[in-house]
Amino acid sequence: MGERCCAAVVRVLVLQAAWALSGGQVRYSVPEEAKAGTVVGRLAQDLGLEAGEAEARRLRLVAPGRRASVEVSGASGALLVSSRLDREELCGKSAPCALRLEVLLERPLRVFHVQLEVTDINDNAPVFPAARKNLTLSENSPTGFRFPLESASDADIGANAQLTYTLSASEHFSLDLQKSNERNIEPELVLTKSLDRETIPVHRLLLTASDGGRPSLTGTMELVISVEDTNDNVPQFNQSVYKVQLLESAEVGTLVTRVNATDADEGLNSEVTYTVTNFIPPSGKDVISINPNTGEIHLTAALDFEEVSVFDFRIEAKDKGTPPLSGHCKLVLEVLDVNDNAPEVWVTSLSVPVPEDSSLGTVVALLSVSDRDSGENGRVRCWVWPASPFGLEATFAGSYSLVLREALDRERVSEYEVEVRVEDGGAPALRASRGLRVPVSDVNDNAPSFAQAVYTVLARENNAAGAELARLWARDPDEAANGRVSYSVWDGGVGVGGGGAAGSSSGGVGWRPVSSYVSVDAESGRLWALQPLDYEELQVLQFEVRAVDAGEPPLSGNATVQLFVLDENDNAPALLPPAGSAAEAGGVATAEAALSLSGAGSESGTLWAWAAWGAPAGQVVAKIRAVDADSGYNAWLRYELWEPRGKGPFRVGLYSGEVSTARALDEADGPRQRLLIVVRDHGEPARSATATLSVSLLEAAEAALAAGSSSSSSLSAVSRSAAGVELGAGAASAATNVWLVVAICAVSSLFLLAVVLYGASRWAPRAAVLSAPGPTTLVCASEVGSWSYSQRHSRSLCVADGAAKSDLMVFSPNFPPPPPAPAAKDTQPEPSALLDTVSATALFASRCFVSQSLFFSAHSLPTLGSSCLQRGSAPAG
Repeated sequence: MGERCCAAVVRVLVLQAAWALSGGQVRYSVPEEAKAGTVVGRLAQDLGLEAGEAEARRLRLVAPGRRASVEVSGASGALLVSSRLDREELCGKSAPCALRLEVLLERPLRVFHVQLEVTDINDNAPVFPAARKNLTLSENSPTGFRFPLESASDADIGANAQLTYTLSASEHFSLDLQKSNERNIEPELVLTKSLDRETIPVHRLLLTASDGGRPSLTGTMELVISVEDTNDNVPQFNQSVYKVQLLESAEVGTLVTRVNATDADEGLNSEVTYTVTNFIPPSGKDVISINPNTGEIHLTAALDFEEVSVFDFRIEAKDKGTPPLSGHCKLVLEVLDVNDNAPEVWVTSLSVPVPEDSSLGTVVALLSVSDRDSGENGRVRCWVWPASPFGLEATFAGSYSLVLREALDRERVSEYEVEVRVEDGGAPALRASRGLRVPVSDVNDNAPSFAQAVYTVLARENNAAGAELARLWARDPDEAANGRVSYSVWDGGVGVGGGGAAGSSSGGVGWRPVSSYVSVDAESGRLWALQPLDYEELQVLQFEVRAVDAGEPPLSGNATVQLFVLDENDNAPALLPPAGSAAEAGGVATAEAALSLSGAGSESGTLWAWAAWGAPAGQVVAKIRAVDADSGYNAWLRYELWEPRGKGPFRVGLYSGEVSTARALDEADGPRQRLLIVVRDHGEPARSATATLSVSLLEAAEAALAAGSSSSSSLSAVSRSAAGVELGAGAASAATNVWLVVAICAVSSLFLLAVVLYGASRWAPRAAVLSAPGPTTLVCASEVGSWSYSQRHSRSLCVADGAAKSDLMVFSPNFPPPPPAPAAKDTQPEPSALLDTVSATALFASRCFVSQSLFFSAHSLPTLGSSCLQRGSAPAG
């Protein structure tokens, strides 16, 4: 604490001593333009005041009569700059610039004198009396001519006010400085080179004054020196060559350009008139005109780029001086092309027609394309329209080839309308086109083709020779000879026989060529029948028709024709010959009368049969057998008892042909019954045959004896026959009393034999079926009849045991059979058809026939047991 007090006492003593030495006045120095707030000095401290004492005793500044621009901070007691200090404003050119200030301090009141010196800074640039000074000199003034200039002034003092002068660079003038006294320097302008008004009519120089401050400040004055003219220059164009581009579509009166020639002289010496003196080509004289005063050039005629694209003109400018002088320039008028010409295309070569087998790249046509315009307007783009197998290839400038780019097919497109379109590059673009007709020539590349691979033709038998069966047509899309089709029948063989299906049977007579049946017209394709067709001979005829064109090489196509012969009812039912005849039994005569085969309306033969008195109703007496060479309904037979009509003792099965008793026979029926039986088919119209059956009524013993004799005779004639026995008419004459006695004696043995035979046939194994080579058809006669096609030379007798009957419907096959094979050596002979007469002891209830046909059963067959002898294939189970 003591040390701090001692330090304060010492400081006060030092300040008092300094104050005394300075005469009681504080001095401060501050540069002008100091910023507000700048600390000039620590006034309270310099006055020896303690901290806080300046504020407590209200230390303040008193500036009598002027704004002090400084102030005392009440808190710190420092002297601060309060506003802008401008030495030139406060003191002007006086030096030094000192401000006297008074400082008051209360409690006790004391006055202190403070001197503030404002020092100069280089804040004022030299200033000339005028910013620009105009001078006039003749262009013929001599060199060395001097012209005094005014000096600049500077508001600063000292070194900041010491000025130096410089002149901007000039080859005609220089600056010379003359000192009027020690402080002032007067500049002078000196001409160092002759003037030329036409070259530089006005010289602009800059006189610069610089002071000695750091940094130095400058002031400038522009010297404008005008040179007076003399007539010594010719008119000069601002361009020696005027180049003007003008669209060829420019209208007459369009301003081409404006030429301008200047004369460096003045007055009349500089006034210029214009004329056009030369035209290249000469036709350009009518193209433009020039205004002699303004130099404006206007268009006076239409331009055409395609005729003249560039004009050269010589233009003269002449002044009005004495003597007049003239200058010249060149005007080049370039005519710009506009797209006013459409492209043009020509066909220079055309090679048509084009074969459809031409290779890719084949040249079809040569074309030439041009456009009178130029540049983009004359640049042409070509293409083919519409899209086609052809395209364009550029060979050289302006030439194109129309070439094949895709394979041709004349059958698809026989001719092309090709349009070659061209378009230039102008805006808007102009187009042109050239149409070409390109026919495609045919080559034989398509074979004739039938609409169907297989044709099915239906033809009724007995057609007229030359009747049209069908019309075939093969399409060949080629043309001319390549598309001209001729038809022919492939001459294969067809096996034919006596009623075989599709011309094939075991009894065939051989092969016949197809051309013997049908023919096809080579040009029209019409299929003709060369002869009447017989369904019984041929049901299906299958052959190929070939279509061949006339091209080179010829191409062909085939179609298969299946000719189905439709059956007509052209065959009447035929009665089968009786069994046991000489022809069929090896020459052994029988007591039976032969049954003649006849058609409708023919005389009928007589058949003899026996029946016993007392035979019950339903006893089968005989069976009428007939066959119809037709097929289907035409061969479906029915049997009718024509005579006697009414309630007779006999009846005929409608479809079986079995003659049976309608009631029990008695003596009142007489010794003999004559029956007239009509056999009809179901055709339209129906055909018929008649059979006469004479039935003798006998005693039971006589009938049994006659039946036994007939059985023995039949079994010796046909060694392998298992059928019933046919009775003949000759037995009636042998029925004498002797035979009556013998019959009575033998009745017991016959009865016993009948029982044995019945048991043997009932329980014995069924006989095997024998058939010759080739397919067979089972045809059974039953209550519903025989609906079949039975061949005349292929039949057998089939005897079935049991009373059950099966109904069979048989249809002929509609396909040609294979060629007939030679008959085997061991083929069984064909048994004869038999007319069966069944007695009371007969054990056989139904009969069936076997023919070479397909069969379909209308009922089930399990109950049909038969032992058959047939002509067909090897024995079958």
